[in-house]
Parts: sequence; C-alpha cells; structure tokens
Amino acid sequence: MARKLGRTTDQRMALLRNLATDLIIHERLETTEAKAKELRSVVEKMITLGKRGDLHARRQAESFLYSAQADEEGEKTALQKLFSDIGPRYEDRQGGYTRVLKLGERKGDGAKMAIIELV
Repeated sequence: MARKLGRTTDQRMALLRNLATDLIIHERLETTEAKAKELRSVVEKMITLGKRGDLHARRQAESFLYSAQADEEGEKTALQKLFSDIGPRYEDRQGGYTRVLKLGERKGDGAKMAIIELV
C-alpha cells in the first residue's frame, strides 16, 4: 500500500514529480524517510524508461517529469539527462538504481530524515 504522506492525491503526485525531477538532475536528495521510500519506486520506473530509450518511453517520462528545471553545468533538462546519461549508465543493472541512507531525526520536529541517491 502506498504512503499518503498527509496530502491529497494531486498534491502527492506533484510532490513526487518534483522530487523525482530533482533526484534525476542532482542524483542525491535529503528528505524525510517516508518521502524517500515512496520516491524510490517512482524513480526506478523512470530509470527503466530511460534504459528502454524508445520514443514511447521518452513520451511516458516526459508526461511525468517537470521540464522547466535544468542542471547547473550543461543546462540539460531532467528528461535529457535521464535518456542520455542515467539510462545508459544502468544498462547492465536489473533494478536497484537507488539507495536510501537513514540520517536520524530532524532537530525541529523530530521527523526521520534520509538521503536518497542514485547508486
């Protein structure tokens, strides 16, 4: 059963789209443990689309990821980076593209924090 993260469906989907786009661009994020665990399945599916690399996979990924954000160095969008860098990097790997590292509790509200990164 999926985590609701205390949000309505549209808010939750927007959150996951934003986090997935940021993770693809930066390859490492610090967030709460629940969000990181939920984000893991979304990003694994996006990387699988990046590995396929055909037009239909590109359009499926484009319909989910936000296109306005770009990385700093080459100004690639998340979609371009997914299909040109990340997809080919994991060509020989059958799943397990992300790692969740637990950090402990956040000082302000005691939320369990974690780092999610691409392996």
